[in-house]
Amino acid sequence: MITSFPHFVNHQTQILILGTMPGVVSLEKQEYYAHKRNHFWKIMYTLFGNSHISEIFEEKIKLLQSHKLGLWDVLENCERKGSLDIHIKNQKENDFESLFNEFPSIHKIIFNGKESHRYFAKKFGKIEGITYYVMPSTSPANTMSFENKLKIWSTCFQ
Repeated sequence: MITSFPHFVNHQTQILILGTMPGVVSLEKQEYYAHKRNHFWKIMYTLFGNSHISEIFEEKIKLLQSHKLGLWDVLENCERKGSLDIHIKNQKENDFESLFNEFPSIHKIIFNGKESHRYFAKKFGKIEGITYYVMPSTSPANTMSFENKLKIWSTCFQ
């Protein structure tokens, strides 16, 4: 059984970015999107005007929070061999009802990949008052170029 991380959400959060479950490297380092070939942080730093990506996880989170972004995963825990979402089984979803009650300013969810959206929609459906965006996965398993991922992800922040 593997377990996700706590959410990084505060009372200024308006946009919640949701992955499915951290990969092996992220779990080892205890940091979201820690695999050096994952494009997530490069996309965030490029979109928000910083050319140098911090090596310090807390600074990465501060960048998100300074732009009213929060970060979490759809799943609280699951069984999975490796890092691929297709190998997930016996999953339990995070408690989004409590999250949205505690942080009512969240009005947009950006799903990092189709699988995170699929797991969320299966359990919670469409939540009134929240706009959904399903973005290409930033995972190295998604072979789409960085430039294409960046172009598509940028549409969420216009």
